Amino acid sequence: MIADGYLWWKALHVISIIAWMAALLYLPRLYVYHVDAEPGSTLSETLKVMERRLLRAIMTPAMVASYVFGGLLLASGAVDLSGGWLHAKLALVVLLTVMHGAMARWRRAFAEDRNQRSTRFFRMMNEVPTLLMIGIVILVIVKPF
Repeated sequence: MIADGYLWWKALHVISIIAWMAALLYLPRLYVYHVDAEPGSTLSETLKVMERRLLRAIMTPAMVASYVFGGLLLASGAVDLSGGWLHAKLALVVLLTVMHGAMARWRRAFAEDRNQRSTRFFRMMNEVPTLLMIGIVILVIVKPF
């Protein structure tokens, strides 16, 4: 029998993951544009506001909700914990969280007009969440091991 609330927790987990991933994919793109903006310019100041709001109002709350609802799913007993797929998935989620923290540090550097990273760097970092997401989805759906 599925624990009470399981399907709601699962739905809310998926919703929060979608919001978290959207922000993880969009924030580095803002950084790409911010690198080319003159410090103190209207564009730079606008990007600072956008980056701060994206991180604080969407990305971080979505990450916390993802962990909460994912934890409830695990605690419900409805998830098979015996396969190695779950451990691999959780390892990739930890890497997503590390990326989240790195993006927060990069935002602070932009906010203080002290970014030292290139457009190329942020273009490459923009791909990391995508690759991690692909791995997570394959592990969850296919459960290869």
